[in-house]
Amino acid sequence: MGDPRKIRKKYQTPGHPWQRARIEEERTLMKEYGFKNKREIWKMNSFLRHAKAQAKMLVTQTDVQGERERKLLLSRLQRLGLLKTESSLDSILSITLRDVLERRLQTQVYRKTLASSVDQARQLITHQHIMIGGKTVTSPCYVVPLVDEASIVYHPHSSFSNADHPERVAMLVTKKTKTPRPDNGDTKGERGRFAGRKPQRQRQKQAHRQKEGATDHNAPGMRKVHG
Repeated sequence: MGDPRKIRKKYQTPGHPWQRARIEEERTLMKEYGFKNKREIWKMNSFLRHAKAQAKMLVTQTDVQGERERKLLLSRLQRLGLLKTESSLDSILSITLRDVLERRLQTQVYRKTLASSVDQARQLITHQHIMIGGKTVTSPCYVVPLVDEASIVYHPHSSFSNADHPERVAMLVTKKTKTPRPDNGDTKGERGRFAGRKPQRQRQKQAHRQKEGATDHNAPGMRKVHG
């Protein structure tokens, strides 16, 4: 069994260190969900892999113990908001990594607009500005149960609990002024009325050639004559 006090790894590293598709996906997830390092991704991935492996094993068990473990596994995933109320073991295999990442406390704080970005959400959690159900949680990777999702609030002794805090005022102003850009059919974005115009240097060269009386051989209908 080993020493129960010994701290063991809670994640499994990738089988191959240099896989381009995996590295690019992890880089995208780190920017989107504000991870500190890739170990946090591996922890969530190991949690999902363990749940799927347990579901595959319980499918073949038809005894009383297997039925009891199936109910415990389904109730656990339903409590975490990863499955619906009436779900089977087959539904566990359809859970993706992003579904698990959306249940993290850091993501939930950002989705509830308690922070202006995922990086600020991580800072608020680690600096003890966030409470869940009356308890302070300082782990950004904490998987929030579905029952406690509505109880994510600022700590009453935190400066962010004041509605007049500059950061909260700035987030409110940004939310109000953030309106979708009207679609005027211009595919060049912010260039607006300057779309389709030639660069200034090119226009100057063309004006100089016209001033000197030079013939534009690239114009349509003109034939280049060699002397």
